[in-house]
Amino acid sequence: MGPQTIQALLDEAVANGVAPGLTAAIAHPDGTDSFHAAGVRGAADPSATRPDDTFWIASCTKAITSAAALQLVERGVLDLDAPVGERLPNLASPQVLEGFDADGAPRLRPASQPLTLRRLLTHTSGLAYDFFHADLARYYASVGGSLMESAPGAPVLAFDPGQGWQYGIGIDAVGWLVEQATGQGLDAYVAAHVTGPLGMTDTAFVSKPELEARAVGMHHRTPDGAFVPAPHLPASPVYYGGGGLRSTAPDYLKFLRAVIAEDGGGVLGPRTLRWLRDADSAMPAGDLDTARAPISHDFRPLPGTPKTWTLGFLRNEADVPGMRRAGSLAWGGLANCYYWADPASGVAGVLCGQFLPFGDPGMLATFEALERAVYAQ
Repeated sequence: MGPQTIQALLDEAVANGVAPGLTAAIAHPDGTDSFHAAGVRGAADPSATRPDDTFWIASCTKAITSAAALQLVERGVLDLDAPVGERLPNLASPQVLEGFDADGAPRLRPASQPLTLRRLLTHTSGLAYDFFHADLARYYASVGGSLMESAPGAPVLAFDPGQGWQYGIGIDAVGWLVEQATGQGLDAYVAAHVTGPLGMTDTAFVSKPELEARAVGMHHRTPDGAFVPAPHLPASPVYYGGGGLRSTAPDYLKFLRAVIAEDGGGVLGPRTLRWLRDADSAMPAGDLDTARAPISHDFRPLPGTPKTWTLGFLRNEADVPGMRRAGSLAWGGLANCYYWADPASGVAGVLCGQFLPFGDPGMLATFEALERAVYAQ
């Protein structure tokens, strides 16, 4: 199957109401790339989608922030296993949510283990998203605010660091650590050491007019399947590390190309590359249970396939027939962007949509079909 088959797949997905518009970028094993677009920029924007249109890539940002921090570890500036509270006082004495009293009051206690960069990178810190953790959602409902508003001052953990896997704001905290260690804003550091050297000129934390001119509209899918225009979520520099980037599918593919290249694209050093690729532990990872249905569906990537977490990605520990090989790396972003990178096969791909809730069944089916089409070539 060639690029036309991939294009036909995207066109069919749009025609079937999967998304108003989609873009995709594929790294093929022969070293070539292909770029695709289908549909329109939004329910309120009939402009045809183009491959270089920009998207809020949300948690696709996390792997880039992780790579930036690992560069600093490789240089000896940061330590994977030192308590991060030594550099970030707000993370020096975190509290763990134990449960709730009979009257509904939350019970907190000091964490028994320190937060470390390794635990932040692997989502074993206990810093969970409240929209993926029912008890934390209940906690913030009782005290007011949300995790995203309260975490910089007084983080509350879902469990003791190192005692579980739960997706959350750990990579935002990694961004704070990069800033403290370098004296630079995360946007400046990443531009100088990751996205800039990789030629990712369409990727930025602070969007520029030329990127906004190519922006795909944000949407929310209603229960009846319709797409309603929605405002983009506000971007706070405090949370850049976990989800602040805007990018394009071709630009993000440049990063994935570096991750699957043996030389790290000349940007990711050998130890950084190993940390990004290798499983950090055998702890199962990747499955998410929604606590706020308007934000996300439950998410079960590669059901039935054993999965772990590296210091940057979800990693599958077995081949997926007709798809990625064991040791492949993947994740996504809240507005239905998804990617995978397969070092063993020299293949990678990105599929971008722009709507909530995350984990949309139609988008996941399209992402799987796209991947299968690539491997069938």
